[in-house]
Amino acid sequence: MIDCGFGVKETAARCARLGLAPERIDAIIITHEHADHVGGAPRFARRFGIPVWLTFGTLSATESRWDGCTLRGFDSHDAFLVGDIEVLPFPVPHDAREPAQMTLTDGQRRLGVLTDVGETTAHIEASLSDCDALFLEANHCEDMLYRSSYPPRLKERISGRYGHLSNAASAEILTRVAGSRLQRVVAAHLSRENNRAELAKSAFAGALGGRAEDIFVATQDQGLEWVTIA
Repeated sequence: MIDCGFGVKETAARCARLGLAPERIDAIIITHEHADHVGGAPRFARRFGIPVWLTFGTLSATESRWDGCTLRGFDSHDAFLVGDIEVLPFPVPHDAREPAQMTLTDGQRRLGVLTDVGETTAHIEASLSDCDALFLEANHCEDMLYRSSYPPRLKERISGRYGHLSNAASAEILTRVAGSRLQRVVAAHLSRENNRAELAKSAFAGALGGRAEDIFVATQDQGLEWVTIA
């Protein structure tokens, strides 16, 4: 499991919808210390005896929360193993202590994960190239954010270089990292106020030359059903 912002009850309910028993989860990997990513992780990990992996920077920002948990620290540049899955983290520009995103592989298929990032880098794009599936942030529509009731400082934070990717910015990344192996793309981390699923999907479809049937959207209320790759 990557991140765990929901409480124990909601997280367990979402696992149940997918037919997944929490006891079967081998690890929780935390990308950074913001509440919507780490808020429910300590209690969930303690309840079900799940080890937690997090960068040393994230650990330093959250250390008091983990009493009774099994912790594994990692550097944002160093690969590590969770069972048979190799996790290859990479640093990202975001307003957190040591934020990391990652790719994961079992040696045959490769999944790239990128959320909570203000702008792309050459290292990010190199890390996400040659994936079979991508879980990619589409946080906001730039026009909706500009016209929203958010205070100016919050708008600046979201759209800034340490904030979040817009639909358009993510679509540009997608055009550069999509290779011949890419089968599925999930638009993720959508703002409830400043985005719409159809806008994110349209932007991604445009980047992939109209392959809308291969694009999925993870929503705040329902999350995402299982997405399979060949």
